[in-house]
Amino acid sequence: MKRFKILGTGTAFPERVLTNAELEKTVDTSDAWIVERTGIRERRIADAETSTSTLGAASVRAACAQAGIEPDSLDAIILATSSPDTMFPSTACWVQHKLDIGGMAAFDIGAGCSGFLFALEVGASLLGTGKRVAVIGAEVMSKVVNWEDRSTCVLFGDGAATVIIESTDEERGLLSFNWGSDGRLAPILYQPAGGTQMPATAETVAQQLHSVKMQGNPVFKHAVRSMTAAGKAALAAAELSADDIDLLIPHQANMRIMEACRTRLKVPKDKMMSIVHKYGNMSAATIPVALHEAREQGRAPADSTIAMAAFGTGLTWAGAVLRV
Repeated sequence: MKRFKILGTGTAFPERVLTNAELEKTVDTSDAWIVERTGIRERRIADAETSTSTLGAASVRAACAQAGIEPDSLDAIILATSSPDTMFPSTACWVQHKLDIGGMAAFDIGAGCSGFLFALEVGASLLGTGKRVAVIGAEVMSKVVNWEDRSTCVLFGDGAATVIIESTDEERGLLSFNWGSDGRLAPILYQPAGGTQMPATAETVAQQLHSVKMQGNPVFKHAVRSMTAAGKAALAAAELSADDIDLLIPHQANMRIMEACRTRLKVPKDKMMSIVHKYGNMSAATIPVALHEAREQGRAPADSTIAMAAFGTGLTWAGAVLRV
């Protein structure tokens, strides 16, 4: 068990809401088609001036305000993202820049949609006596999708959330954790161009190679399989069953994947937290946003036990059991 308490959580979103009805006007799709296959009804979309660090920094401010602390009191900033501000430095450093703070370690976790859970495990492992860490999930996925590709552009949205954790002697924190990756599956969900494997050129831009490429059916199968396995492994490691869980927060990729994971974990439907209908898939930000909203709605009170599961590009997966 990795003991910590949550001092505060906070979220940040762009103002613009993009509905399915608006998407009907630009791509060959319909509200009924999107809702039936994904459960998504709308998503937030960043403007030209908003980057991932913009939302990340705003969510840190909100979490610190809730916790009653200042950002410069943090001992580390760990940011999970698939849509970084720059190749270097890390987006976590850009968050520091926007907050006008420094000194504490700041770095990114690149594990796709599993990134927040990866970052939470790393952050919990860094905690010592009196230490506190900001764990952030932040994305501006709207700037890395092809808005002419209906198979992907309808899925993603932008947002960020921060969870501030602090060491404690209390019986709360991560009861168990399970994670893994299979790089052999990297080509089924990735952004081809922009790195050293395929540097940016006029041709890569013209061919839309800087946007998300996804093989839908293989991703779906591996998502359900890996999320379920990671969730079951985390429950087993914590010596708990589905009956012991107060809330399930799966990665909010789409409702079909979420429901498949829930039923295989044998968690009742009323115990699953869902925000996918109003935000879409915010990649690494979905679980911390859902955790924040669960806290705000009274669905994650003190001493409740929360199961979390995710999968992401890589392919990566993670499962965790959290006592808040």
